[in-house]
Amino acid sequence: MLKPRDLLPQNPFLKSLDASWKEGIAASIMVAIIDEYLIPFGLFLGATPLDIGFLVAIPHLLGSLSQFLAVKIVDRFGSRLRFLVRASALQAVFLLPVAGFSVMVFPSRILALILLITVFRILANLIGTVWGSLVSDYLPPEERGKYFGWRSHIVGFAGVAATISAGVLLFFFKKWSVPGLGFLLLFLAIAVSRYISARLMTGMEDTPHQKNPADEFTFFMFLRRFRRSNFVKFVFYVGSITFATTLAAPYFSVYMLQDLKFNYLVYMFVHMGAVVAGLFSFPIWGRHADRVGNVKVLKITSLFIPMIPLLWLFSANLLYLFCIEIFAGFVWGGFNLCSVNFIYDAVSPGKRIRCLGYFSFIIGAATFLGASLGGYLAERLPPLNGSRILTLFVISAALRYVSHFVLSRHFYEVRPKTQPISSVELFFSVVGIKLRVERPREWGFLSLWKKT
Repeated sequence: MLKPRDLLPQNPFLKSLDASWKEGIAASIMVAIIDEYLIPFGLFLGATPLDIGFLVAIPHLLGSLSQFLAVKIVDRFGSRLRFLVRASALQAVFLLPVAGFSVMVFPSRILALILLITVFRILANLIGTVWGSLVSDYLPPEERGKYFGWRSHIVGFAGVAATISAGVLLFFFKKWSVPGLGFLLLFLAIAVSRYISARLMTGMEDTPHQKNPADEFTFFMFLRRFRRSNFVKFVFYVGSITFATTLAAPYFSVYMLQDLKFNYLVYMFVHMGAVVAGLFSFPIWGRHADRVGNVKVLKITSLFIPMIPLLWLFSANLLYLFCIEIFAGFVWGGFNLCSVNFIYDAVSPGKRIRCLGYFSFIIGAATFLGASLGGYLAERLPPLNGSRILTLFVISAALRYVSHFVLSRHFYEVRPKTQPISSVELFFSVVGIKLRVERPREWGFLSLWKKT
């Protein structure tokens, strides 16, 4: 297996990069289970679709608000690494009472779950911002796509194993009529996993956080630069797609478990399509982003993202849905990887924590609005093919298209050296087909794609 020293032999931070992917394996186990099984856990506790909306929306909103404190928290700790280790260990602590809810019955269990997950998300958002600031300092721009794509591929295997194991565990415990015990063991396991991740982080190297008075600016100063700031336009582009996506995203799980009556094993199988496809897509997108730039990848993937909820309308066949999830995981893999890499390229190290914080706040606010509105609409929209959630999928798809066609043209690539390539050529290159277009003027549709 490749290691950082094989991938980036001249990098001076090889020890830290090595520790980073190792702790990422443990962290990925926690993230995969929280992402895939928090909503099923809420449904097990008796949550309604509106409750599910709040379970997703409120933690993301308050977690994003915490980003305004990221710079001050790092200054107070005096070290980005010290904060990361302690905050990760504290996350593990907050997962313990969540595990206990699976076997305890008391009034307002859903409210208590939302409160604990909110604290968990606040810590997660702060950790993500500070981690991104620290690890990006280890890598020059031309190495980020390669390393983060490789790292995501490696730690993704842990996520795949965790997702499969959790689905099998819950299936059998439900079959034995003790599903609560299954959730208890699951959340205890991810608490231990997060603690291991915190311990492994101690092997990373802390670097001084560059501070400059010119790097200090308020959130409102950030917003006022919308007309002339390439980065601010990018943030609103991602935020709009996030809003349109989270309008429906939490309810794919509700649709499968409640409308289609899937068991946990079938539910896990469908989700595995996205997980595995994303796992294999990261290094592919990473290599292409290093060559053609992050913006080109963002624009082509955001063109395909609106198709995902529409494809769910045509069939509830298990294999069909699995194939849709493969497509979704591949497309979202490129979009998510290049969104993060674009931030690292576009923002100087001294401004990175602040800009990552503002970015996370806007994304969190978009998630809150989308998930809350989705929860409200999911109980009130007219049904399509017998399901209100399918109607919600159509609305989400339409808004995703609006976000792509209205906002994607307003920001540009910041890397000085990228290979010019049309969107059609990039698409075929990603799927493994080399396409040469010698005289693009003779092909009207290729010229049109180049303009977008």
